[in-house]
Amino acid sequence: MKNTWRFGDQEFVYVREVLDSGFGSSTSGSMNNRFETAFAGKIGAKYAVTFNSGTGTLHAALDAVGVGYGDEVITAPLTVISNLDVILAQNAIPVFADIDPDTFNIDPADVARKITPKTKAIMPISLYGVSCDLDPLMELGKKYGIAVINDAAEAVGALYKGKPIAEIADITSYSTENSKHITTGDGGIVVTNNFQYAEKMRKFGSLGYAALKAGDGRIRSNKDIFQDPTYKRHDGFGYNYRMPEVAAAVGLAQTERMEFFLNLRTDIAALFIDAVADCEYLIPQKIPSGYNNSFWTVAMRFEHKSVSWQEFRHKVIDFGGDGIYAAWALLYQESIFASGDWKKRCPPLYEPLNYPATGIYPNAESVQPKIMQFVNNYGSLEEAKPKVDALQKTINHFS
Repeated sequence: MKNTWRFGDQEFVYVREVLDSGFGSSTSGSMNNRFETAFAGKIGAKYAVTFNSGTGTLHAALDAVGVGYGDEVITAPLTVISNLDVILAQNAIPVFADIDPDTFNIDPADVARKITPKTKAIMPISLYGVSCDLDPLMELGKKYGIAVINDAAEAVGALYKGKPIAEIADITSYSTENSKHITTGDGGIVVTNNFQYAEKMRKFGSLGYAALKAGDGRIRSNKDIFQDPTYKRHDGFGYNYRMPEVAAAVGLAQTERMEFFLNLRTDIAALFIDAVADCEYLIPQKIPSGYNNSFWTVAMRFEHKSVSWQEFRHKVIDFGGDGIYAAWALLYQESIFASGDWKKRCPPLYEPLNYPATGIYPNAESVQPKIMQFVNNYGSLEEAKPKVDALQKTINHFS
C-alpha cells in the first residue's frame, strides 16, 4: 500500500467494522460518534459534529448562530471560496476586513471598523496553521452580541496564547480533506462548547431529524418509535451533509495518531525555516508570542526585488523540488465575484451591492501575490530533505 506512513492497520480495522456491520452503523451513528468523541477529546471541546466537508461545517455554523437574510458576516478576503459560498447560501452579505501583513490573518482592528447593526457573525480564518488573534475578536463578539466562528480548516492542533483554539471561539471548524493534518479523504468536523449550537449544527447537517442531539448522531435510536406511522421525523431544517461511516472510521484511526502527524509536519517545517534563516527575501509567516504553528503548509512572503515569483518557483523545480503553491486569489477578485454572477443567488438583496476590485484592502492585495507555500506533507524527514535542499540551492542560485 502507498502512503503507509499516512494510513496504517487501524484504518483497516475500523473500516472492516463498518463493512461487517453491513453499514448498519450508519443508522446508529456509532463510527461517527466514536470519531467525534475522540476528536473532541484531543482538540479540547465538549461537542464535535462530523460533516462531509469543511464547507458543510461552515454552512451549519452560520445557520446555528442565526445568520439569515440580509445579515452581514465579516470575514477575510484571503481564504478559500467556501467562506464566501456559505455566506451567500444563507442569503447573507459578505463584509471583508483586511489582514495583518505578517501573520496573514484577519486584522481585528479592521473587523471593529466593519461592524454595523446588521453584523451577525465574524468568521476569521486561522490560516496555514497559525491561529487568528482571538482575544480582540471575542471581545468584539461579546460587546456587540456577535458570534465568532473560527475557520480552522488548516489549523488542527493550533494554540492561541498557550490554549487550544477550540476552547475559545464560539464555534471552530476543521477540514479533514486529503491534504489536511488528519484526513477522511473528504470531510469536516466542527466543535463547540455550546449545547444549543451543537444540536442545531447536527440537525442542519442531517435533514433536521428530531432524534438528533448535541452529542448523539443516531437518527433511529428506538425503532419502535421511528417505525410508527404517526412519528414525525423532522423538527428542523437541514441538508444531507453527513459524513459516511467509512470516512469516519478512517478519521477515528487518524485522530488516534494526531500527535504523530502534527509533530511530523512541525519537524519538516523546521527544515524549511532553517533553510531561509539567512535569506532576506523569504519571510516566514509570523508566529506571535504564545502561539504555535501546526503547519498545514510552510508559508512565506517572497520579497525579491529582481526575481519573479514564477522564476523562483521554476528554479526550485529544476533543482528537484515539488514546486511552490500560490495563495488563492482574494475572494472579491475571483471571477465569480468580480463578474457579478454571484448576485444571481438573491437579486433583490445583492443587486445594489458593489465591491471595488482593488484599493480597499491594501494589506491583502499586497501580500496575496507574494505568498509562497512549501509542501511539508511528507512521510519522513528523509523524504523531505531533498525538497529542502532544492530550496536551498535555489536561494544560492539567486544570491
